[in-house]
Amino acid sequence: MTASAASRSSKSCGLRMADARLLVAMLRTPADLAGLDVRSWNDLIRLARAESLLGQLAIAANAAAALPACPARVRTIFADQLAAIAASQRTARWEARQAARALAPLGIPVVLLKGAAYLIAAVPAADGRSIGDLDILIPRAAIDAAEAALKAAGWSSLKDDPYDDAYYRRWMHEIPPLAHEERGTVIDVHHTILPLTARLRPDADALIADALPVGDGLSVLAPADMLLHSVAHCFYDGEFEGGLRNLWDIHLMVSEFARLPGFWVDLADRAQRHQLARPLGRALRISRSLYGTAVDTGLAGPPAITDALFAARLLACDGWGRPTRPWLRRAFYLRGHWLRMPPMMLARHLWTKWRMGHRG
Repeated sequence: MTASAASRSSKSCGLRMADARLLVAMLRTPADLAGLDVRSWNDLIRLARAESLLGQLAIAANAAAALPACPARVRTIFADQLAAIAASQRTARWEARQAARALAPLGIPVVLLKGAAYLIAAVPAADGRSIGDLDILIPRAAIDAAEAALKAAGWSSLKDDPYDDAYYRRWMHEIPPLAHEERGTVIDVHHTILPLTARLRPDADALIADALPVGDGLSVLAPADMLLHSVAHCFYDGEFEGGLRNLWDIHLMVSEFARLPGFWVDLADRAQRHQLARPLGRALRISRSLYGTAVDTGLAGPPAITDALFAARLLACDGWGRPTRPWLRRAFYLRGHWLRMPPMMLARHLWTKWRMGHRG
């Protein structure tokens, strides 16, 4: 069923859907919110909460002038969610400045990633998006000094287990997450955007060199690189938890950045440089399929048989917001680990984690 067909079905008979297509349909065509019945609204709100897309749904409804047609209770839910998001974004701005201040004496580039980057760069992907952890990218050579500076400013490691700590430092693209001892806020310090064990190797030096200053000693990735990082995070480095939100970020960035002169050419060049052309093609095809994104057909490439599996995994949530398709979820969990590390290392890592989980 297409997104538009899902929308018509939900409006005409209020059937509870077996997956998250209702949410996708309403994000894609928010004007159709006016036709939902009570049961569909219940499903939609639960789905949007489960997929962390409630704020984005509120923004889409407002942009489509559909808010007046929404039930009063829904308008209240939207308003409460947007107020909470505004608070999280104020905190994110402040935490970014605190991190920059702590790292300023080192004289190193500090590049914001993910939600904080969208916020500070004022790209549409920040609209309605709650921001939790602060993610930054710095040169790998400066990791030890940066960690020491952040700890001196009040952050401490969240990973107490020696195995986890060693695993992060030897194989991952970031050090163990740091939490501020007073504020409880978390910062993830990256030195590249994919694990060191991954088969693909983005050029971290190029990401940092081409980042754009945004003030306060901070920078954000250039548009093509910002999109590619989201693609890598959603379609290569993960098990698709929060996948519909990440795909919505991709949809919004493509829609915004496509207006920039030469964007598609630049994106193609950067995708090759960072070894992300294949994940990019998949992301563009599925974003076009689910959200109606206008994409470059050359970069998207022809449909792949496995695209349907990726879409099914992204939609694996019922009308109550509960996970569905457990075997498909497990398959993508294993895929995520398989892409991160060679087979023998993967087997050893999973065995170690299983033993750790069954101690005592």
